[in-house]
Amino acid sequence: MHEFGIAYDIFMTARKAAQDHHADSVTKVSVAIGEVSMVNPEQVEFLFGTLAEDDPVLKGAVLDYTVVPPETRCICGYEGAEKFVCPRCGALPELVRGREIVVTNIEIEVHEP
Repeated sequence: MHEFGIAYDIFMTARKAAQDHHADSVTKVSVAIGEVSMVNPEQVEFLFGTLAEDDPVLKGAVLDYTVVPPETRCICGYEGAEKFVCPRCGALPELVRGREIVVTNIEIEVHEP
């Protein structure tokens, strides 16, 4: 179950950002998850919430994810979403986008003394 490792990495990224910016809390973590990344976004969301509930800075933080559709490119010039066979020439297209897992935004709250 590599979803736990991914959720943990997202959790630690948010935690480090909070520490680096002297945040009192993290309210939202936005993540882009590629459709062909072989990851179940709902499981990552659940596991992130489980990790966050025991951390005073991340407790109550929401993981907001967007699924990134695949984008491919072929040597013949085709650009589109076909993942397996280029509809123009029959070659295997290169996957340009759609397998990434990226933290895109972290919302924090900082209370000034």
